[in-house]
Amino acid sequence: MAGAIASRMSFSSLKRKQPKTFTVRIVTMDAEMEFNCEVLDHDVSKEEPVTFHFLAKFYPENAEEELVQEITQHLFFLQVKKQILDEKIYCPPEASVLLASYAVQAKYGDYDPSVHKRGFLAQEELLPKRVINLYQMTPEMWEERITAWYAEHRGRARDEAEMEYLKIAQDLEMYGVNYFTIRNKKGTELLLGVDALGLHIYDPENRLTPKISFPWNEIRNISYSDKEFTIKPLDKKIDVFKFNSSKLRVNKLILQLCIGNHDLFMRRRKADSLEVQQMKAQAREEKARKQMERQRLAREKQMREEAERTRDELERRLLQMKEEATMANEALMRSEETADLLAEKAQITEEEAKLLAQKAAEAEQEMQRIKATAIRTEEEKRLMEQKVLEAEVLALKMAEESERRAKEADQLKQDLQEAREAERRAKQKLLEITTKPTYPPMNPIPAPLPPDIPSFNLIGDSLSFDFKDTDMKRLSMEIEKEKVEYMEKSKHLQEQLNELKTEIEALKLKERETALDILHNENSDRGGTSSKHNTIKKPQAQGRRPICI
Repeated sequence: MAGAIASRMSFSSLKRKQPKTFTVRIVTMDAEMEFNCEVLDHDVSKEEPVTFHFLAKFYPENAEEELVQEITQHLFFLQVKKQILDEKIYCPPEASVLLASYAVQAKYGDYDPSVHKRGFLAQEELLPKRVINLYQMTPEMWEERITAWYAEHRGRARDEAEMEYLKIAQDLEMYGVNYFTIRNKKGTELLLGVDALGLHIYDPENRLTPKISFPWNEIRNISYSDKEFTIKPLDKKIDVFKFNSSKLRVNKLILQLCIGNHDLFMRRRKADSLEVQQMKAQAREEKARKQMERQRLAREKQMREEAERTRDELERRLLQMKEEATMANEALMRSEETADLLAEKAQITEEEAKLLAQKAAEAEQEMQRIKATAIRTEEEKRLMEQKVLEAEVLALKMAEESERRAKEADQLKQDLQEAREAERRAKQKLLEITTKPTYPPMNPIPAPLPPDIPSFNLIGDSLSFDFKDTDMKRLSMEIEKEKVEYMEKSKHLQEQLNELKTEIEALKLKERETALDILHNENSDRGGTSSKHNTIKKPQAQGRRPICI
């Protein structure tokens, strides 16, 4: 609800101009303003400059339903995030890691391993110091667990990630509770908690579980006299609760918070006013427009990625073809060189064979000449027979060598023919590669929008929308579907939280546990039966009249 946020200003710096008069410079996300104002009856620090923080005074029960405008949601997200990091709102360790992952998604967008490398969260403040000191874990170990969940949030826009953060934060026990120190009639010191659901009485040592709660629909009257504050329940059988505060100014602040929260509590349970309905309708239209714009950008991104992949594939194939052509040229050159070498070697071998054949013929002639020579003496005959025998052996060896050389020459001729055949095939393959048709450039044709998506035209600086009743009905059905999916995601989310809690439990330092950690663990072991949400969420009595404060 727009009234839940007191201001849209994130922070301001203040400089003293005159006594009780100040020049305030307000910086927001979209503009910067400066004006003069007068501060009366306030304790303002004399140090300059003075910094003011403009925060929401009343917290919404359901952030998704009540925070209509995106700027309101963003500033409220920053406020809740700071309160969790400053430990003004207690958050369990496993929930702190999940909230940190949504905060990273809201700031950095989708996870990209090539951009978001190890150590990119080193300078970010994402976890409460209490959680960091509670476990024996290095910053790199925390970053690894945050990044693991951060990668699962891919596709969420900034406003969606911030809303997921708020939906988890609004279920924390200390969310939206303003605490005041009080004393009962016996003088016992207690804490009074005021939030969107009612009044709660806490033990000073336990701010998580209230001792007693008064829902707004069960309170008949609230009043104060001097420092005494009185709460009258609607059921007259229940005793009136009285307590004392430290200052009259505190009573005024408590009463203001009670009136504002009670008014919002009753307004939430009535039909929305025409203005609120118009704001919500505009917000739904804006959300639908942004959703269609995101879908269009996603389609364009997908088409661009496909075109880039096609281009890379064509470049890869072109490079492959160039490599094949280079290899074919090299193979052709090698084939030509081999053919030349084989031809030369075959010629040499053929000449050697002819020379051996000539020598064999000469040896045969010499043998015939020796046989024809007559040897008279026996010694000459013996010597002649020995020479004849040696000549026959030599002639036999030369004949075998001649035959071997002839076979080798035949083999070389065959190799030469094969080399020439390989050269012919290489030339044919090179010719086929060089004559292949080139691939035409691929120009991706934008996919037409589905007929059931509302159309819009952008002319100059003006936007025109054409939303039909069927479109709004479809949008309502999608919202209902998102609610069902949210319930399923919540169950899956709880399982993930339990898994992370079990994983880091072994690294916990028991001696560093704070009182809130111990109380939270006890509540978890009991199943959370005594939380303020279980106390509040009871059926309202039928026929009861509205409270008049």
